[in-house]
Formats: sequence, structure tokens, C-alpha cells
Amino acid sequence: MGILTVLWEKWAEFKRDFYKITVAAMISPLMYLLVFGLGIQTTSHGEPYLNFLIPGIVAMVTMTGSFSAVSQNMSVQRLYEKALDQVMVSPTPLWQFIVGQIVGGALRGMYAAVVILLLISPIRTSLVFSPLSFAIMFLNGTVFATIAVALSFLAKSYTDAPRFNTYIIMPMSFLCNTFFSTDQMPHGIKEFVQALPLSQTSDMVRAIAQGGEPNLMGVVVLLAYLVVFASISFAFIYKKKNL
Repeated sequence: MGILTVLWEKWAEFKRDFYKITVAAMISPLMYLLVFGLGIQTTSHGEPYLNFLIPGIVAMVTMTGSFSAVSQNMSVQRLYEKALDQVMVSPTPLWQFIVGQIVGGALRGMYAAVVILLLISPIRTSLVFSPLSFAIMFLNGTVFATIAVALSFLAKSYTDAPRFNTYIIMPMSFLCNTFFSTDQMPHGIKEFVQALPLSQTSDMVRAIAQGGEPNLMGVVVLLAYLVVFASISFAFIYKKKNL
């Protein structure tokens, strides 16, 4: 019930800010598509560049949407609204509050992905997004929502959330198999970037969209990130540290 309560709160917040959330989900991805996809006419791996770019953009928005939906909100709730203190004295277990935040963030990322797919639907491509694509995108959103929760416990003020976005999310947005292949990177850097969750998601979503088979090792990598950052979050909870 605690998880459903948090999700209901997220739904109420979504309905209240529907237009702001939708516009925010559209602007940056559309600019990337216009500038890189339509403005730069080129090919990648022997195919039209849009066939490479669109799956990367879709994977990216599940990351940015999920992370941004949780990071600043959780930081403000923890530091200023003392929401975690209130949950601790309520019948709702704190872990249910955290899980609700994570699932709510992942759903926000999925919404952003669906908005982009609807906007690009008039563009003629050979790409196909199957239920497996959406499952991988949801897993990616869950990973980044969990990362956002873990980082929110480290925030000292509400200004730390934008810094996390600058240090972590923005570099991944540009480097992780979204606008260009990681195969072009120097050795050492390439292996590091390929191990990041967005690189794995972009690669799997792109493979499915182009009619191929995803590398299921990517799912293992995403699950490993999920377990690690969920463990960090729950460690803060049970040690009652930084609540």
C-alpha cells in the first residue's frame, strides 16, 4: 500500500504539471533530432544516420526523464520537507516509499520515451520498437531512478541535484552510444563507456529496432547497476544515515 500511495502522489503531480512535463520531455530530444538527424545528412554503419540516432535518443530520454523525476524531488523532500522523517513515524515502511519513488521515476522516463516515439512517427524509417524494447527502456529508467535515489542521500543542498545531472547524466547523454558509436573511441575509454548503463541500453534498443537480436549481457549489466545502487539506498535507510 505504501508503494501505491507514493505512485498516487506521483500521478497527482504528473496531472498537475502535465504540460510542463510534456514540453520538457520534448524540447531537448527534438533539438537533437533536428540538428543531428535532419540537419546533418550522413550514414552510420551503412544505414541512414536516423536509424542509428533515434534508438539512442529514445534510450537517452528514459535515462534523463527517470533521473530528473527523482533526483531534485527526493533531495528537497529529504533536506527541506523532512519527508523521510515523516515516513519513519508513519505506518508506511521507508523501503516502500523508496520503491515507489523508483517506480514512479521509471514510469516518468517511459512517458518521455513514448512522447518522443509519437513525435517521430511521421518520419519514415525501418525501425521497429517491440515490447522487448519497452521492457529494456523501463529497466533502464528503473536503474537511473535508483541512481537518483542513492545520490539524493548524498546531497547537501537542493543545488547538488543539478550538479549530479552535469557530472553524470550530461556526459552519458553524449558519449554512451547515442550520437555516435563507442567503437570509434580509443581503447580504455571505449571499454569504460561501453560498461555504462546507457551504452548497454542504447545498443540493445538499437539492435531490436533494426531487426536484430539484443546482447542479453546488457540486461545483466543493467541488473548489476540496479542491485548496487538499490543496496546503497537501502544501506542509508537501515543505517538511518543522511535521512
